[in-house]
Amino acid sequence: MKLPSYRTINLFQVFASFALIFIAVAYFENSLNLEPCYLCVAQRGFILAIGIICGVSIVHNPRQFGQKIYAALSIIMVIFGIYFSGKQLWLQSLPESQVPSCGMPVEYLFDNFSIIKAVTMLLDGDGNCAEVKWQLMGLSMPGWVMVSFVGFGLAGLVQLLRKG
Repeated sequence: MKLPSYRTINLFQVFASFALIFIAVAYFENSLNLEPCYLCVAQRGFILAIGIICGVSIVHNPRQFGQKIYAALSIIMVIFGIYFSGKQLWLQSLPESQVPSCGMPVEYLFDNFSIIKAVTMLLDGDGNCAEVKWQLMGLSMPGWVMVSFVGFGLAGLVQLLRKG
């Protein structure tokens, strides 16, 4: 079986990442009025980063070594994305008595803490991240985002390991 071209796989990843972001904003935020928590925003950032990396690789159209660099960068974003999806799934699995309290508003964090400390606090997650606001077939939103990251990771591995 012949694989699709390097650029075709990257184009699919660009389309998929921007489709996921569009669905998150248009459907979940605007139709269902769900506010994303800090970990959701981080996961969106990594989905967007994958799309941007793949888009740049399409435009750049490097030779094989450059293709592998872009694939590796994409896989790194996948690993971070899976970490944050897993962290949110872990928070959602905690008994209510162990769920961390809700955090401070973002504006307060950035006004009263250094940027590094504020970002660290945001990425730790809080009680808002533990709330299951939506499910499909028994899997919550971060679970489906993790499935998406696995798909992006498989595409990245294909790109990284392919010959010539």
